[in-house]
Amino acid sequence: MWETRPCASAFRPCFIKRLVKRSSKGSVFGGRVSGAYPRTGTVEAEVVVGTASGADDDAAEGVERTFRSAANPEEDEEGEEEDGPEDDSAKQVGRDSRTFEIEISRRKVVWQSLADRDLHYFTASPPSSNAKHQPKHTDAMPKRTSEAAELPSGKAAALGQATARPEAAMAEEDEGMGEFEDRWEDEVESEGEVIDANAGDDEDGEDEFTPAMEDEEAPAPAKKTFLPGTKLGQDEMLVPDNSVYLALHSLSYAWPCLSFDVLRDSLGSDRATFPHTAWVVTGTQAGEVPGQGKAKDEVVVMRLGGLSKTQQHDSDSEDEDDDDDDDVDEDATLDYLTIPHVGSVNRIRARPAPTNGAAIPDPYHVATFSETGKVHVFDVRPYIDTLAGPSRPRQKTPVHTITNHGRNEGFAIEWGETGLLTGDIASKIFLTTLTPTGFHTSPNPYLSHTSSVEDIQWSPAEPTVFASASADRTVRVWDVRAKGRKSVVSVEAHTEDVNVISWNKGVDYLLVSGGDEGGLKVWDLRMFKGTPTPVANFSWHTAPITSVEWHPSDSSVFAASGSDDQVTLWDLSVEQDEDEQPTIPGEGGVEINVPPQLLFVHQGQKDVKEIHWHPQIPGMIISTASDSFNAFKTISC
Repeated sequence: MWETRPCASAFRPCFIKRLVKRSSKGSVFGGRVSGAYPRTGTVEAEVVVGTASGADDDAAEGVERTFRSAANPEEDEEGEEEDGPEDDSAKQVGRDSRTFEIEISRRKVVWQSLADRDLHYFTASPPSSNAKHQPKHTDAMPKRTSEAAELPSGKAAALGQATARPEAAMAEEDEGMGEFEDRWEDEVESEGEVIDANAGDDEDGEDEFTPAMEDEEAPAPAKKTFLPGTKLGQDEMLVPDNSVYLALHSLSYAWPCLSFDVLRDSLGSDRATFPHTAWVVTGTQAGEVPGQGKAKDEVVVMRLGGLSKTQQHDSDSEDEDDDDDDDVDEDATLDYLTIPHVGSVNRIRARPAPTNGAAIPDPYHVATFSETGKVHVFDVRPYIDTLAGPSRPRQKTPVHTITNHGRNEGFAIEWGETGLLTGDIASKIFLTTLTPTGFHTSPNPYLSHTSSVEDIQWSPAEPTVFASASADRTVRVWDVRAKGRKSVVSVEAHTEDVNVISWNKGVDYLLVSGGDEGGLKVWDLRMFKGTPTPVANFSWHTAPITSVEWHPSDSSVFAASGSDDQVTLWDLSVEQDEDEQPTIPGEGGVEINVPPQLLFVHQGQKDVKEIHWHPQIPGMIISTASDSFNAFKTISC
């Protein structure tokens, strides 16, 4: 039987710890080679091996000489004569930078320098049955090479040219050691694999060489793709598959931030070089502080830095240097400045910046809808400049406050070329415009909804047209020029509340909506008459939809989030194929159909509330949930 123990030699001399051939024909162990063969006396020699990184040739030469000295010829029982002189009883038969073979009277010993783990093994094969001559045995000690004789003992050992030690000295050391103690105290020791030395013998009696086998580690637990509709086992947990992410980062703030918007920066458009930097503005929903009551809420200007590319670590790759810091993902950084805010921030939106210029708007207006019913407008440009460079005086109070909603809070807020639209839970929509003298809010609301206004979107093509979603289950389209401030067209879009909508910026007649029942529907606004039918209808999510947004440059792709802790990416350009539609087993053996338009499912956050594509970093998505922000880029978009 073969019992192998690998020895790690990372940039240091290495003694072979144990390599034992358990048979009557010979053994190699403890850095010492010994053999008790038929018609041959016992041959012993200590073997010192250098590293694979420095002197392969010198080390091999030292090993050769060690074995040559150890192979001392002796008269065999039948009195057969030897073919050659004693010095020729061992000769090197092969050499390269990876493997050296040294044959000692047809007993082959191979040093394998495995570059992938920098491990050294010794293996020995039994003598072939047709061997006619055996070496003599003497008590001669092996000699170092002339180069090694002039080296200090440590350096000679590193080059594999140390001399063998007398057996008596080895015995003295053995007497002071326990049965399981390690003479050389190597740092790496693992149980090896057991192999039958005689299993590969040919019928004609010739032995096949069996190379040393590296230790086998216990197999890692099997991983499988998780899809919603399946339950995790008691000992299972979700971990991200980094192979499908170009970037994936999670960042946390002191309080939940359930609404945010992406701020335009001056770093350029269509950025592809990692690491990325993103600017966002968000608002908190602070909780209770023990003994102090409710914490103060804030508007937070954030800079997300160091959004590096996700490293693709391959656990099966064994030639990686663990000390190489280049393969370690950089941690993303979060820098921020805060602005005091009265009440929790239900929704926050930044005024769109001109897309034809790289300059950051000044002033840069951001609007918040508070739980108090007030809409506050802040200028965040001084905060951006302070984070990016020299400090600037910063105003900590709103530049304008809209009070037309009274005490009715709301969640619908949207900037456009015409002005700022805000909708409350009392079904009222107000328009605020910016004039040379400041902000002005019309006292007359837009009234057609019969329940809470949940979301508002300006048309990307017509600056006077906007759409709204409501808890009355309808989506309505308005024109601010119409008399009576009534909607011009409407459709019952969902069976429950319509929570969110998004207007396609590339195809101005497409609008996507998300409902409380978890449905996603894509509408052709040209068909908004009578009882229109959506051009696409997806029922993948199992909880209310909380956010939807079209891709800023790919008009067929949109993203959605839901209270089922999913962020999904969809591509309408993928055609339906009923014959090839994949399914997964669900609860109770019921199969779940996977829509072919579903590109990607991102999970890992709890109660995802809002998502946005970054308009200057193609494919980058930022999401916020009750526990963290995620910034990620997938291989799908």
